[in-house]
Amino acid sequence: MPYDIFFVNLGIKIEHLRNHISVFGFKITFYGIIIGIGMLAGLKMACADAKRRGQDPELYMDFAIYAILFAVIGARLYYVIFSWDNYKDDLLQIFNTRGGGLAIYGGVIASIITLLVFSHIKRVKFMSMADSGVLGLITGQIIGRWGNFFNAEAFGGYTNNLFAMQIRRDIVNSNMLNNSVLEHMVKVGDYYYIQVHPTFLYESMWNLALLIFMLWYRKRKKFEGEMFFIYLGGYGFGRALIESLRTDSLFVPGTNLAVSQLLALVCVVIAALSICIGRRNKKTGFN
Repeated sequence: MPYDIFFVNLGIKIEHLRNHISVFGFKITFYGIIIGIGMLAGLKMACADAKRRGQDPELYMDFAIYAILFAVIGARLYYVIFSWDNYKDDLLQIFNTRGGGLAIYGGVIASIITLLVFSHIKRVKFMSMADSGVLGLITGQIIGRWGNFFNAEAFGGYTNNLFAMQIRRDIVNSNMLNNSVLEHMVKVGDYYYIQVHPTFLYESMWNLALLIFMLWYRKRKKFEGEMFFIYLGGYGFGRALIESLRTDSLFVPGTNLAVSQLLALVCVVIAALSICIGRRNKKTGFN
C-alpha cells in the first residue's frame, strides 16, 4: 500500500498526510492551525513567567497583539527579501501568504523591534520583559515547527540515520530538492520517494531542550536580560548547525552563505559577549 511519509528506521508510517481541513468550502491549513496554537501556548508561557516574577500578565497580553501582527509581517518580509527573484516579476504574490513563505528569524527580529518600541512607550524595562517573552517565543517555536511536517517541507539532504524520513516525491516542492536527495531517490510500488533529514524535528527537539534548560535556569539568572541572551545564543547555535543540513535555505544575494545560518552565528557571538559583560556587571546588568 502506498504511503506519504515513512520514518524508515523507526518503523513509523503515515499513509495519508493531510495538510488542511475544509470548513464550508474554505481551506484551513494545519500549518496555520499549528502556528496559532504555538502563539497561544507561547503567550500562556510568557504570562505565567511574568506572574511568577510579580509582573502584570496583562502587559504581555497587550504586547502580544502587536507582536503577533508584526512578527507575521517580519517573517514574510524576511522571506521575500531573500527570495526576491520569485517575486520581482509578480509583486502581488508578495501578499499571497497562503502560497507559503514565512521565515522564523524575520518574525524574531520583528518581535524584538516591537518590544523595544512597546517597552519605551509603556515605560517598562525591555530586558525584563524580554526575559519572560523569550520563554513564550521558544515555546511557540517548538510547536510551530510541526507545521512544516504537515507541509512536507523544511527537511535536509539524504540520510539513513535513526530519524531518516522518506517522503513521497510528488507531494514535495521541487525547489526544495538538490542533487544529493534526487540521487538517492527510491521507487516503492508506483511511487518515488526521497529520504531526508527531518530538520523540522531536529529544531523542535533542540528548542524543547533549550526551553527545559531555561526553565531550570531562570531562578539562577545573574542579571536582567540573561534569559534573553541565553535564548539568542542557544537558539542561534542549534539553528546554525541544523541550517547546514537543509536543502531550502535562503542565501545572501550573490553568495553561497545561508542567511539564517550567518545570522544565527552572529547571535551566538553577541549573546556570548553580552552574557560575559552582564555577569561582570551583574548588579546592574543591561537595565
